[in-house]
Amino acid sequence: MYVTRVPNRSSPPAVLLRESFREGGKVKTRTLANLSHWPDAKVAALRRVLRGETVIAAAERVEIERSLPHGHVAAVLGMLRRIGLDPRIKSGGLLPRRPERLAKLALALIAARVVEPAAKLATARQLSEATAVHSLGTLLGVGEVDEDELYRALDVLGAAQPAIEKALSRRHLQDGTLVLYDVTSSYLEGRCCALARFGYSRDGRPDRPQIVFGLLCADDGCPVAVEVFAGDVGDPKTLRSTS
Repeated sequence: MYVTRVPNRSSPPAVLLRESFREGGKVKTRTLANLSHWPDAKVAALRRVLRGETVIAAAERVEIERSLPHGHVAAVLGMLRRIGLDPRIKSGGLLPRRPERLAKLALALIAARVVEPAAKLATARQLSEATAVHSLGTLLGVGEVDEDELYRALDVLGAAQPAIEKALSRRHLQDGTLVLYDVTSSYLEGRCCALARFGYSRDGRPDRPQIVFGLLCADDGCPVAVEVFAGDVGDPKTLRSTS
């Protein structure tokens, strides 16, 4: 048996499975099956079998050395692009585009907070190629990352915050619209935060210094602006600052 292609003048070639046999001292051929509807890869595999070659399943030929979770990363990056938080967008993006590497890392920080929240050191390890725990670093092409770079990326985000919030307010707020605002606090274990103060603790830890932050949202709950205050600032003063 063998596979052959028979040209057709006005249509694609016919792919036929045929066999040769001898009858009355003459060699004749007959068609066993029409394989024209088969994909090329399947036809090629049949040819190899008919030639007596050993066909190995793809799963046996491929050795998986590493498999990184990807689906949730793709979903988060897709949504960030959709709402304009991808600096790779040529126009209309909310995040800064320069310096290019820090812009990528700023986007990575935002995505990582959704995908797998962690401290900056742990996030650097999650993004780095050698120690990655998901595909985020690979998709953004950041290579090896250290925590100092992430802090520099935060500085870039901090400098761009007023422009980002202004763009968000134009997009989500209109004159006379209802806005939502709330204040919370978080206590600290370290000693190097310039805003750390003792104050009213919503965490139930009056023995620890804290910081206070307020979040302004549109009436549908979409965040528009955030500001951080010293830990001893009362709620009314944060509201005056935000307004």
